[in-house]
Amino acid sequence: MNIHHGVAAWLAACEGGDVLGRGLVPTMGALHEGHGSLIRQCVAENTQSIVTIYVNPTQFENPDDLGNYPDSLQDDIHYLESLGVSDLILPQYKELYPFDFTLFVDESLDSKVLCGKNRTGHFKGVLSVVMKLINLTQARRVYFGKKDFQQYRLVSKMVEAYFMPTRIIGMDTVRDEHGLALSSRNRRLSDEQLVLARRMNVLLRDGSLSTEEIADQLNSWGFRVDYCEERWGRRFVAAFLGEVRLIDNVEMTP
Repeated sequence: MNIHHGVAAWLAACEGGDVLGRGLVPTMGALHEGHGSLIRQCVAENTQSIVTIYVNPTQFENPDDLGNYPDSLQDDIHYLESLGVSDLILPQYKELYPFDFTLFVDESLDSKVLCGKNRTGHFKGVLSVVMKLINLTQARRVYFGKKDFQQYRLVSKMVEAYFMPTRIIGMDTVRDEHGLALSSRNRRLSDEQLVLARRMNVLLRDGSLSTEEIADQLNSWGFRVDYCEERWGRRFVAAFLGEVRLIDNVEMTP
């Protein structure tokens, strides 16, 4: 695997390459099997499989959340090598934001609900960095998990709206044996909190319960529910368990 420490190193190495065979999985590191499913698909479908690891500060509205984000770069590198990734890019803030965060991409409808309602500027940061990474790599296929379905929806809209020559590929949420959606944040849960977290998806899939009933039940178990809503043919929930914010969604069945 080729490791490119920074944007300039990547640009020097990729000059003259075949962009039509490039696939990209943008990540913030702390990789797990959820990322692995995206990366395996990327490796299988492209002649050049690219992963980026960059903890993007512009999408964090809470400095403590940014500071607590896990750092496992060496483990991540070994994991990517085991999956057959061809290129890893490790950009720096000043390379991705040479004018700081004064130029950005934003959306004024779908980004203002669910995770965007109480997280001011979150999706502005997400969309901006994703556009930069797609432009940087010129990847023709980019892979996102549907655990963060709102992010997947917004990135897909951005690519279509700006006529970007890439395809956004959404893949189903990867879960543990108890149904909990895999997330880097799960590492911060205690054993007792993990037991509770695994109940969230069970409630979400119960078609006999309304979103209000789900929220009430979660709150009674010690969660602090941010939202529980139905949109776009799916049921969404976000809730704090201690200091850890968990999200999940499931497709609604008739």
